[in-house]
Amino acid sequence: MEPQIETILKNQRAFFATHRTKDVKFRIEQLNKLKSSIISNESKIIDALYKDLHKSDMEAYGSEIGPGLAKITHTINNLRAWAKPAKVKGSITIPLAKACVHSEPYGIVLIISPWNYPFILSMSPLIGAIAAGNCAVVKPSEFSSNTSQVMQDLLDACFDREYVTVIQGDVAIVQRILQHRFDYIFYTGNGLVGKEIMKVAAEHLTPVTMELGGKCPCVVDSDIDYEKTARRITLGKFQNAGQTCVAPDYLMVHKSVKRKLVDEIQRTIIEFYGQDVRKSKDFSRIINERHYTRILKYLEEGDIVFGGDYDAMEHYIGPTLIENVSPGSKVMQEEIFGPILPIIEYSDITEAISYINSRPKPLALYIFSNEKRIQEKILHETSSGGVCINDNVIQTALLELPFGGVGASGFGRYHGKWSFDLFSNKKSVMRQTVLFDLKVRYPPFKVSALNTVRRFVR
Repeated sequence: MEPQIETILKNQRAFFATHRTKDVKFRIEQLNKLKSSIISNESKIIDALYKDLHKSDMEAYGSEIGPGLAKITHTINNLRAWAKPAKVKGSITIPLAKACVHSEPYGIVLIISPWNYPFILSMSPLIGAIAAGNCAVVKPSEFSSNTSQVMQDLLDACFDREYVTVIQGDVAIVQRILQHRFDYIFYTGNGLVGKEIMKVAAEHLTPVTMELGGKCPCVVDSDIDYEKTARRITLGKFQNAGQTCVAPDYLMVHKSVKRKLVDEIQRTIIEFYGQDVRKSKDFSRIINERHYTRILKYLEEGDIVFGGDYDAMEHYIGPTLIENVSPGSKVMQEEIFGPILPIIEYSDITEAISYINSRPKPLALYIFSNEKRIQEKILHETSSGGVCINDNVIQTALLELPFGGVGASGFGRYHGKWSFDLFSNKKSVMRQTVLFDLKVRYPPFKVSALNTVRRFVR
C-alpha cells in the first residue's frame, strides 16, 4: 500500500501549527524517547546492519548506534543554551535599540538518507531537526531494506506520525514525495541525484543541504610513522568495505616511502582481517549487485599489487591496492566507494597539491606528515570540506566540528550545534525605544541633517 503523502504532510502541518514543537521541554522529551528506543532496539539494529552490509557487532555499534546515542546526549545537554535568543551589539546610530537573533524551526523537514551508514545517517539529521523544533519526514534507502524497516518500526513506536514519519520506497516514491512542498530538504547521497533534488526544490524555493561525497585524497609525506600511518589508513579505507563517503579514495605517497608504506599496509590488512579476508567477521560486503559490478570493473584499470579477490555470490570484494592508474581512468574520475585503493607516487609536494586542485573539491582531505611546513602548505593551498592530519575518518566523531562539503562534495554543515543551527531559521529581532524620536530621520531634510548623519557614520 502506497503512503498517502498528501495526508501525511497535511497532518504534520496541522501539528506544527499547534506550536508544541517550539517548546524546548517538548523537544528534549522527544530526544529522550528516541534515545531510550534506540537502546531498547540495539540488537535489532545490529542484526539489520549485518543483513544489509555484513557489519560486525562492533562496527555496527561503533559507527552507527554509539555515535547516534552520543549525538542525542550532547544535544539534550546543550539544547536549552542553543535555543536561547542570542544578543547582538547595538549601534550608535540607533541608540537604545535592543537586538537579538531567535532560532525558530523551519517547519516540515524532508530527510533523504543513504544506504552505506543507513542508521546513523538517518538519525543524525533527524536529531538536529527535532532539536530545532521541526516535524520530519524520513525517507531511508530501499537498498538497506532491513535497517530501513527497523527504523520505521522504531520511529513509529516512538513518535506520532503527525510529528515524525518514515516513508519507505524506491525512486518512484522519492519522486512523488518531492512533488510536494517542504520547508527544508536534507539529502545525503551522490551528486547526480542531488542535482535532481535541487531542481525540484527550486520550484518551491525550498532551502536544501547536500551531503555528497567525492574523491577524498590522502597525502603521505616522507616524514611519517610507518606503522601508525598504515594502521590508520587501512582502518579508514576498508571499514564498511570502503563504502564511506569520507574514506580515503586514493593515496598520493612520496616516492621515497611508497614501497615501504605499501608493504606495511599489506601487512596491516592481514593483521586486521586475516589471510582469507572473506572469512573475517569484521569485513563488510558490498550493498548490492549493481554496486558490486560497478566496483569490480575498477580492478581492470590498474596493476593489482595486493588483494583483488572477489565472490559474486556474497557481493564480496577484498581489500585491494592498485598502482599505475591513469589520471583519466574511471577509477580516478569516479568516487570508488568500495575496497579498492589506488596508490600514486609524487616527488614534490607542489606536484601533489596541483593534482588535487585539478579535481573537484573533496569532502575530506587527509595529510600524513610530521613536518609542520608540509601540513600548513597543503592546508593553505587546497580547499575541501574538512581536513584531518595524521589520521582519517575519525574527525567525524568530533561533535563540535562542522561536517559538510564544498562545491561538488556538497554544502551545508551539521553535527552538534551545527545541526541545530542548520535546521533553524535565524530570525533577527530588534526592539526600538519609544522614549524619544530623532527628527533628523524624517523629511524635509536639511543640509545640517546630512552633516549630522556623516558624523555618526564616520
